[in-house]
Amino acid sequence: MPVSKRSKSTYLCQNFIEMEKKASESLVVMTELVLPNDTNTFGNLMGGRLMYWMDIAAALAAMKHCGAPVVTASVDNISFENPIKLGNVVHIEAGLTRSFNSSMEVHLNVWGEDAIQQYRYKSNEAYYTFVALDPNGKPRKVNTLIPETEEEKKLFEGALRRRQLRLVLGGKMKPEDALELRALFTKD
Repeated sequence: MPVSKRSKSTYLCQNFIEMEKKASESLVVMTELVLPNDTNTFGNLMGGRLMYWMDIAAALAAMKHCGAPVVTASVDNISFENPIKLGNVVHIEAGLTRSFNSSMEVHLNVWGEDAIQQYRYKSNEAYYTFVALDPNGKPRKVNTLIPETEEEKKLFEGALRRRQLRLVLGGKMKPEDALELRALFTKD
């Protein structure tokens, strides 16, 4: 008897074997060259184009971690520190900071590089959240993330607070239920 799509995906999710993956296994480094179509009237990379590239790099990192299609759930605080000029190279480093039930937080660092003058400079950083999907487009469980380095551990610890802040601001969690955030402001 053929298995329907719905029962097949339910079967896959019920039989998901939780795996642990190292944070370093999700690292993606994407490189782009800033061309005239990518720039504004000042000769700087347009913010929208950079966010598009960042979304791709972050999605690739999330897919590497969970082995499933993903969708962007949120983007946190993209601050543009330094513009990236026409003809410069963009390096986007994306890696998971923490995984939850079906969601994953990805940290991105963006560097500009003047290849002629031979120097790199920080452009910006951000956090993106992705949700893994099953074959029916419903959220599915993701692998547990194991941080190893001190930096990975620091990002891992902060991810729970950032997640609670996103949920409170998005109206999906009551402020009084955000225990990690409350701990920052109260002494028990």
